[in-house]
Amino acid sequence: MAVEDGTRTIEDTAGGAVGGAAGAVETVAVRYPVAAGVRLNVRSGPGTQYQLVRVLPLGARVPINCQKPGERVSGTYGTTNIWDNIANGEYVSDAYVDTGSDGYVAARCA
Repeated sequence: MAVEDGTRTIEDTAGGAVGGAAGAVETVAVRYPVAAGVRLNVRSGPGTQYQLVRVLPLGARVPINCQKPGERVSGTYGTTNIWDNIANGEYVSDAYVDTGSDGYVAARCA
C-alpha cells in the first residue's frame, strides 16, 4: 500500500499488517522526491570525493534511513552539508531531496 501526500510517498512495508492481527508490527517507510529534472548521483559516502555508486533516474523517490554531515553542496533546495543515507553504503546530498525542511528529518547516522 502506498499513500501520497503531494511531496512524499508513504509505504506500508509490513505486508498488510495495517489493521491486522493484534501484536503485528508495522513499519512505514517515507520516500522523498528527488528534485524534478535531476538524475542524482549516489555516492559511497557523504561527499563528492566518494566513489559514484549509481545514478538515480528522473522522478526518483528515496527513503532516508539516517543523515550525516559531510561536504557542503549547493543544489535545487539550497546549500547544505547534510547527506541522506538511502541504502547501505549509499548517500545523496540533501540539497536535491525535497524533505520540506532545511534541517535534519531523520536520525543521524552512526
